[in-house]
Amino acid sequence: MDQYPPTERTQVVRRSQRGVYDKPQVHAILDEGFVCHVGFVMNGRPFVIPTAYARSGEQIYIHGSPASRLMKGKEVDVCLTVTLLDGLVLARSSFHTSINYRSVVVLGKARLVTDLEEKRQALRCFTNHVISGRWEQTKQPIDSELKATSVLALPLAEVSAKIRTGPPIDDEEDYALPVWGGVVPVLQSFGEPLPDDRVLEGITPPAVIR
Repeated sequence: MDQYPPTERTQVVRRSQRGVYDKPQVHAILDEGFVCHVGFVMNGRPFVIPTAYARSGEQIYIHGSPASRLMKGKEVDVCLTVTLLDGLVLARSSFHTSINYRSVVVLGKARLVTDLEEKRQALRCFTNHVISGRWEQTKQPIDSELKATSVLALPLAEVSAKIRTGPPIDDEEDYALPVWGGVVPVLQSFGEPLPDDRVLEGITPPAVIR
């Protein structure tokens, strides 16, 4: 199945034409982002925590600390969101000023990963999500480091994406206004790698980092 079936909780209602349930598009958004926001309720109080994540097939791994509120139980109901900003949409009317974006919402029950081997694979996903192949270039975590890290696993079951693209949509009469309208693209780029003060002499960044 190449679609996530919409549920009562994931069906896009506002601007429903922007709703996307196609798995390849959802995966592409998740794979491009680096930070998610995880919402949950603890002791009747709502929290939203930004943290690192990585996708592995039909599952999201959420990175955290054992001291985090999010990691206190074996299972927790969460709402995970990822948003990518693509452009500033400048309309002739301030009312129609908007943003081009791609976003994903995942709802479900996240479980605490306790198996050390699964946790090791989750950390491999995190590391290679940041830089492809980086895990294989670096020292692997020892068991004490694995135990000092918490990971939640969230299945991709209740999922929806929402996407806005294209130019501003003004009221027809406003196109006659002497006001510039269009899109300012927002691009994410990476600068030159900066070594820290303790890189050994002769060690240069691998090609994937350059």
